[in-house]
Amino acid sequence: MMRGIRGATTVDQDTEKDITERTKQLIGKMIDENQLKPEQVVQIFISATSDIHAAFPAKVVRTFDGWQHVPVMCMQEMDVEHALKKCIRVMMTVQTDMRQDEVRHVYLENAVTLRPDLSLTKNTEL
Repeated sequence: MMRGIRGATTVDQDTEKDITERTKQLIGKMIDENQLKPEQVVQIFISATSDIHAAFPAKVVRTFDGWQHVPVMCMQEMDVEHALKKCIRVMMTVQTDMRQDEVRHVYLENAVTLRPDLSLTKNTEL
């Protein structure tokens, strides 16, 4: 069956280095926490807020070994008043036998404020 896995992080500065490092950390944590293999991933959608311009977060996916053929799309997040700034959001569609309540969504940095109800968000060891 297919499941969606959500994740988000923020960057301190709109630099290629910050965008790349934080996206790599986020995607890596999503992969590890859900024990994913690239063959399970149907697609990945990545959005970034309008204040992120220095790099494409989606390029980071190709740096993971075996993930070069996973379809990835990057887009701009809606520009909503009072929304979290410098935020990168991820939606992974995967084939898995996990129940919906077993999926580990990952929220890092200031993005933990987006979904404080999720158990992984509350894990201080992130």
